[in-house]
Amino acid sequence: MDVLIVDDQLRARRSLRALLATWSPVEGVREAVNGREALELVKAAPPDLVIMDARMPEMDGLAATREIKARWPQVRVVVLSIYGEYSEEALAAGADAFVTKGEPPRQLLVTLASVTGSEVVCNQNGGM
Repeated sequence: MDVLIVDDQLRARRSLRALLATWSPVEGVREAVNGREALELVKAAPPDLVIMDARMPEMDGLAATREIKARWPQVRVVVLSIYGEYSEEALAAGADAFVTKGEPPRQLLVTLASVTGSEVVCNQNGGM
């Protein structure tokens, strides 16, 4: 599975990349710092899954989610945010799921597995 992480915070991208490294279905991970860059990467090579921050400069994740789902409906998008109040707006934009950043890592993996039809089987001491 090819995954695109979209977040303007380097620390968040690194944390997500480290978590995905423990999840066996993931074969490749790319990164974008905002919605505009995400659209360019999806256009060049649509990933199987996008993990999208809701709030970012230039183009936020909700606008990018709307565009991705309109142009590439097969791409699964999971929106992340510290703010749970973005849940309804994210789902209305076409997101396949919404997860708050405060959830335990296992919950994010369960959600990712659910939207992609994968299992939550981790490798290399992923603890799952």
